[in-house]
Amino acid sequence: MVEPAGDFGTAVDRLANPAINLLLIHPYVEGIPGYEAAKYLRQRNPGMGVLVVAGLPDDDRLRIPAELQGFEIFPRPFTAAELIEKVEMTLQTTAARLSAASTPRK
Repeated sequence: MVEPAGDFGTAVDRLANPAINLLLIHPYVEGIPGYEAAKYLRQRNPGMGVLVVAGLPDDDRLRIPAELQGFEIFPRPFTAAELIEKVEMTLQTTAARLSAASTPRK
């Protein structure tokens, strides 16, 4: 399930729910660097993964007008499949991090 926050305050409120396991965040959120916002939000929900998404979805409505105008797009647009793959990888990495943190050291 995806729960869009819309703004930083709503994101803070939503992260009180420990069932949220992944934060997708833009490099800048309401004038705050996404990295700093993600660090703050992860303090509220240490078990969630964080994925900073800086590109655009591969969408003809964006690409075709840009091509017609001769605009360049960077970073390159990503497909839905690429985003899903990255989300799955991020969730696996987060699960491994949490597992390692909960394993007692000898």
